[in-house]
Amino acid sequence: MQLQERYYHTLSRIPNTWWFGGALLAAAGLKLGLLLAGVVPFNSDEAVVALMARHILQGEWPVFFYGQAYMGSLDAFLVAASFALFGQHIWVIRLVQGLLYLGVLWTTCLLGARLLGSRRLGLLAVWLLAIPPVVMTLYTTASLGGYGEALLLGNLLLLVGFSLTETRESPAWHWALWGWLAGLGLWAFGLTLVYAVPAGLMLLLELWRRAWRERVRALVLMALGGLVGAAPWWGYALANGWAILLRELAGGGIAGVERGHWLVNTWTHFWSFFLFGGTAVFGVRPPWAVRWLGLPLLPLALAFWTGVVVYLLTRLRTSASYRRGATLLIGVMITLALSFIFTSFGADPSGRYFLPLIVPLALFAAEALLELSVRYGRGVLGLAALVLVYNFWGTVQSARAYPPGITTQFDAVAQVDHRYMPELMAFLAEHGETRGYTNYWVAYPLAFLSQEKLVFVPRLPYHQDFRYTPRDDRYPPYGELVAASERVAYITTNHPALDARLREGFRSLGVDFSEKQIGDYHVFYGLSRVVRPEELGVGQEGLIALSSLDGLECEKFGARAGR
Repeated sequence: MQLQERYYHTLSRIPNTWWFGGALLAAAGLKLGLLLAGVVPFNSDEAVVALMARHILQGEWPVFFYGQAYMGSLDAFLVAASFALFGQHIWVIRLVQGLLYLGVLWTTCLLGARLLGSRRLGLLAVWLLAIPPVVMTLYTTASLGGYGEALLLGNLLLLVGFSLTETRESPAWHWALWGWLAGLGLWAFGLTLVYAVPAGLMLLLELWRRAWRERVRALVLMALGGLVGAAPWWGYALANGWAILLRELAGGGIAGVERGHWLVNTWTHFWSFFLFGGTAVFGVRPPWAVRWLGLPLLPLALAFWTGVVVYLLTRLRTSASYRRGATLLIGVMITLALSFIFTSFGADPSGRYFLPLIVPLALFAAEALLELSVRYGRGVLGLAALVLVYNFWGTVQSARAYPPGITTQFDAVAQVDHRYMPELMAFLAEHGETRGYTNYWVAYPLAFLSQEKLVFVPRLPYHQDFRYTPRDDRYPPYGELVAASERVAYITTNHPALDARLREGFRSLGVDFSEKQIGDYHVFYGLSRVVRPEELGVGQEGLIALSSLDGLECEKFGARAGR
């Protein structure tokens, strides 16, 4: 029996378009509700995307996310186009992310039909994703520069790649299209490699069975498509060298977080994958905290997803139809797991790198539920409703805990309450403090929301041990503006030790100053002369300064730390 017929009666006789439209409305309604409630903070990474989009409209053409070379500027260009249509507002950035996610839902439905052989299976998976775990809601609502694009491009890579293996009559340009998608994904966000690698291997195996002329033609078309899609990536490599691109692609941006032997780090990544990855993907904790969600329903949710994983492990041992499609989905999951465990990305426990697992899990969950419904009746589908209720519960629970709300910041020290930003901007404008120094989590939201009238460069540490990395300073022109300013102020957040250090430093230099606390922001203003961070011994790579040390001792300590 064909799967389309086998599952025909499981979702009732309601037309498929109604089911799909209802899922899209539910997904859009959830995001709209969160945005209207104001529980998704506008943090610095998203502000960088917004600033890039503004600068694009002013004539700049950035290739990568400011200050790094592993996430392309595709998201910023999409936001720029939306800014041109609707104005430069935060809600416009979230609109772009919402539309991308609707595209993910649409392509997930197609994956169910093409890879697993059932449109209704795809529809049920779309419903499971309409109200997804908190981690998926977060990273498809607030922009971090490319997660929505990576998920959509990944689904398209699977769809086009699988289609090419299914028939020899595919138009030649389909091979070039797959290469273009793979190249575009490489530039937009290297995370798409977890889709491109298994799909590419499947295509190579298929080509191996074909005549050599057909094989060569397909490979050439794929290569040409890839060159065009990744043109910005290749162009940057030719101008700046390959080393930085390859290092960033392998997680160089967070490699410095770990100091242990690679075997120890790999073992830690292995356990993080299951402890942090699994709990975030299944929605039992928010990605920014170790806190259980929806406790009364949590055991049932865990039991459901445990059953899905067991079904997944036995999936390839059966003689079920569409085994190759399931293999491709499982290949994505295995590629992501290996990438997380064996690269520096495993040092990030936030859950964002596990997003590509959620779509395959939803598809396999839908397949398992439909198989059970054939045997035991439609009542089994109530388990899907249970999962949706649980996910919604966890989302509401996270949203109500504001601050931090549904935040991209998994480090508590970076969870700044930006609801006081308007008051901060008014205070700075009133006192003529338009230039100065702050930390990463204040600098860029302040710049965007003030129309770049208030430029404070991130030269101050925010970690309690005074760690600082120059990577925080993303946009050199801001540094030039502040360096040329004859008046500066300092803004810190939730860092009493740094506040004490700044007071001590100003006094030791004979500089008069005033202070003002505004929510989480602490402002040092009215300085009698310009003071740069290096004069205070802060904002220098490798420096760990303690407020109990005097200036000379801090200088020595900084030198020992490899400043």
